[in-house]
Amino acid sequence: MRIVQNAQMKLGEIDISEIKFDLRSRDDIPKILRGLQHLYINVPLREAVFALLESDIAPEVNKRNGRPGMTLWNILVCGVLRLDLNIDYDRLYELVNQHRTLRQMLGHSLYDEKAYAYQTLVDNVGLLTPELLDKLNQLIVEGGHALIKKGGAVLRGRCDSFVVETNVHFPTDISLLWDAMRKAITLTAQWSESQQFSDWRQYRHNLRQLKQKLRHAQQSKRSRTQAKQNPAGIIQAHRIY
Repeated sequence: MRIVQNAQMKLGEIDISEIKFDLRSRDDIPKILRGLQHLYINVPLREAVFALLESDIAPEVNKRNGRPGMTLWNILVCGVLRLDLNIDYDRLYELVNQHRTLRQMLGHSLYDEKAYAYQTLVDNVGLLTPELLDKLNQLIVEGGHALIKKGGAVLRGRCDSFVVETNVHFPTDISLLWDAMRKAITLTAQWSESQQFSDWRQYRHNLRQLKQKLRHAQQSKRSRTQAKQNPAGIIQAHRIY
């Protein structure tokens, strides 16, 4: 048996809409929980999300029979937290059992000592398939658009970019040169083959020869002693390459 959310609140339980967060905290968890709180308060969005969860999570199983399982709301909270924090189930297990505000979001009071088993989290959070997450993401993004769009205005976005001066070291230069030459030779050979030209039949041999020169140039600079004793040899190896 699996329900969306427990309708009857327990002694000491705080309604999700009344949960308070430390606005000075710069940690990720309060931000995620505030987003989930907004989803819960927004009734049309919440009903759409719950309907999607109820229809797509284990659709072949009768959710009104059997022993009680994790509520769909708790599965959503744990799944969102795990994905947004990019954490494994071990840390999720620690958070859902020890983090006070998170436990309030899951519907537990200070007097509720219920603990989640590790395997319970794995089995239930794993029900959020990539396809279901894509559908949830679409619903939530549309709900976010409703906050910033005014009337029937078209939603517009703007981004900016800038150039950062970077010191590209010498070995990086020859590696980039190898990438460029390898791709140029390969593409030219493929084009020649498509046009039935025979001029580039030995392109694989040319690539091997070029890579040998690259390795020789890299090895000539690997030893500091050799670099000090024979700087001309290093320059010559790179010129040959």
